Amino acid sequence: MTQTGTTDDKIWLTQEAYDKLQAELADLEGPQRSEIVARISAARDEGDLKENGGYHAARDEQGRLEARIAQLKDMLRRAEVGETPADDGVVEPGMVVTYKFDGDDDDEAESFLLGAREIEPEGLTVYSPQSPIGSALTGHKIGEKVGYEAPNGKTIEVVILDAKPFVG
Repeated sequence: MTQTGTTDDKIWLTQEAYDKLQAELADLEGPQRSEIVARISAARDEGDLKENGGYHAARDEQGRLEARIAQLKDMLRRAEVGETPADDGVVEPGMVVTYKFDGDDDDEAESFLLGAREIEPEGLTVYSPQSPIGSALTGHKIGEKVGYEAPNGKTIEVVILDAKPFVG
């Protein structure tokens, strides 16, 4: 599924996560890209490219590096650097959401951060606002029962128990 340039494709990031991604991009576009280009050039100078394992390995690595650079540029372009959302019980990017599956006891509740995986808070799962559960819960309030379609095609109903701003 391709996202278009709407506000729905924004990625909520903390300032720390945004800075980390910018630093990674600078490293990839600078020293790492230069190193791979030098390795490709050196391997090319060795002659026959068909049987040159070093050349092919460096080209594969260059492909992965360029894909990550494109991914980072896209994420930073879409980033919404986090002002902490209002503590109003409404699920939105930047919130830690606690929910339970409909019919489960409250002690079986689970929590996740609605944001970008690059935030990586210790011990907390992160779902993007575009994920099935993230898109279904966005805009809903504590106490509401919400259904969403899981990747396996089944409809899952959950009850929102809490939604608090993430404090990194």
